Order: sequence, then C-alpha cells, then structure tokens
Amino acid sequence: MDKSFYTGNRRSLYTRIQGDAIIVVFAGQQIRQSADAYYRFYPDRNFVYLTGLGNTNAAGFVLLAEKKGDAVTETLFILPPDAHLERWNGIRVKADEAKEVSGIADVAYVADFPARFHKMINGDYGAKLWLALDRLTPEEPLSLTHRFADDSRKMFPHVRIENLMPHLKALRVIKQPCEIASMKKSMEITRAGVLAMMKASKPGMMECEYKAVWDHALTSRGCIVQGFQPIISAGANNFCIHYDAYTGLAQDGDMILVDVGASVDFLGNDVSRGFPCGGVFNDKMRKLYTCAYNTSEYMFSILKPGFPMSEVDLTARRFNFEQLKGLGLVDKYEDVGK
Repeated sequence: MDKSFYTGNRRSLYTRIQGDAIIVVFAGQQIRQSADAYYRFYPDRNFVYLTGLGNTNAAGFVLLAEKKGDAVTETLFILPPDAHLERWNGIRVKADEAKEVSGIADVAYVADFPARFHKMINGDYGAKLWLALDRLTPEEPLSLTHRFADDSRKMFPHVRIENLMPHLKALRVIKQPCEIASMKKSMEITRAGVLAMMKASKPGMMECEYKAVWDHALTSRGCIVQGFQPIISAGANNFCIHYDAYTGLAQDGDMILVDVGASVDFLGNDVSRGFPCGGVFNDKMRKLYTCAYNTSEYMFSILKPGFPMSEVDLTARRFNFEQLKGLGLVDKYEDVGK
C-alpha cells in the first residue's frame, strides 16, 4: 500500500468530523515482560490505518491533527535517532522515511508533542478533542489513550472529548481494493498453514508441535505478525474456546481444533477448522463434524444484509440442535453446548 491510501484514510476521517477538532492517535507503547525483556510491540491498528507505520520501532509514535473549517494541519511525531538504543533494539524510522510512507509532510520528535499539543489545545477553545477510545471490559487496564484522556480532562477542563472509534469503525468496515488484496493473500497463507498441520498430524504429536508447523508455514511465506494468538487444541482441550497452552498430547481418536489467522499489512483473517488426529474420521467424529459443517453451510446460505446480529447465534444453535436431536445425541435444546 502506498501513501495515497493512508492520506485518503485520514482525509475521509477528517471529513466525517464536524466542526473544529484536535485529533490525537497513538501508536501505543511496548509492554515490559520481565527484567529488561519486552513483549513484541504490536501497533494500534487504527494508527497503522491512518499512517502506514506499523514497524516494531513505532512504539511511542503520535499523530496530531488540527481541523479548522475545511483546513487541516497534521504532524507525525516519531522517535529521534539514538545510536545506543538502536544498537540494542534496531534501526529507528527516519523522518524522510516516515514522510514517504505516511504522506505527512510535518514530522517531529515525540519529545515535542506535549508542548505542541498544549499550545494547540489552549489556542482553540471551540475545538473538541477526538481520541480513539476503545476498551473491551471495565477491568481492562487503561491504555495510553485513556490515560491521556484523563490527564486532558484535568489539565484542560474547557475541552470536550469525543470518541473517534465510531468514525474509524465506519471507515474500516468497507475495505478498499488494496485491503482486499492483502486479505486474500493473508487467506492463502492461512490455508497453507492449516493444510500443513493436517498433513503433519499423527497420534503422539504435542499441541506445541502443531503450533511449530503452523508458525513455520507462516514465517516461510513472509508472515511474521499473526492476526491473533493461535488456538490449537487436541481432544478434551477442544472444550476451552480460547485455549492457547499447547501442552496437550494428541492421540488417535482425538479431534484437532485450530482457530488461526495470518496477517498481511495488519489485515488478518480468522479461520476455524477441525480434523481427526490420525487423518480418518470415526463414526462419532463424522456425525459431529457433519452437524457443524451443515450448520455452517446453512448459515452461509441465509445470512444477508439486514439479518439481526442477535439472531445469528440463536439461528445456528437451533439448526444444529435439530441435527443433533435427529442423531439421538441430545434430547433438549439446552444440551447443545454440552
């Protein structure tokens, strides 16, 4: 994807926002794992969508934009060159590289962001502050964006804070041709990974070995960052929906369940597949697999625009129940989950 894609995304976002606005989007921070080791940095996808900067050394980057009427000024804040830290953690993005990727002409260093933001927010009392506020549960730790919002409320009580997420979601739900191309490539890589696990599968194989096969299939095709932590389970571990321990042993008669997805240009996919450990379905496996397969095919045939999301799961469960009941595996609807 070239800079016109990211420039166009920002322009579309600015058009959706009514009135004067100050917009701040953070790339995110790296999280410490233990001692001086850190988890691999995974940038905020909305930041990548707007700037194209998703490299491992983008932690701490900030996009700052000010909209007055139809005019927009924007600045990208990046990390400064640092020979010592770059020797430890890798080469940092340079200003000219950031300009070329993002299409943002004004590039400064993150140390300048607080003063620039302070001057901007105090100079425009009519502007609203727009932030990408996204939190899954109340128990989730506050993100950098949420902490920034709290600090801004205290320091600038005159400013009204709005959430960018509805606008970003509305833009990102419609994929552009270049995004669809990346998603198709990601799907091809995911397919290759699933097939590799199926071909390698045999009794006595550890779940972590399936993951090794999956990881190799992706990395050998240039996919370093996955869409999410892969779920790979055998036998009884199938009943833990988000299982990722990889400690189980696959045995003959077990079903292997994989819920995986590659990622290209930070656009991933999510595929679930089940297959018998030894490559051959026994009678019970085949019956259960057929129920699941028929339910999927039925749902694909009836889903269309306007279908209430609240009805999707219920419809699938009802359809599945009738099949399971016909096989004599359940007596009442409540037993489907068992």
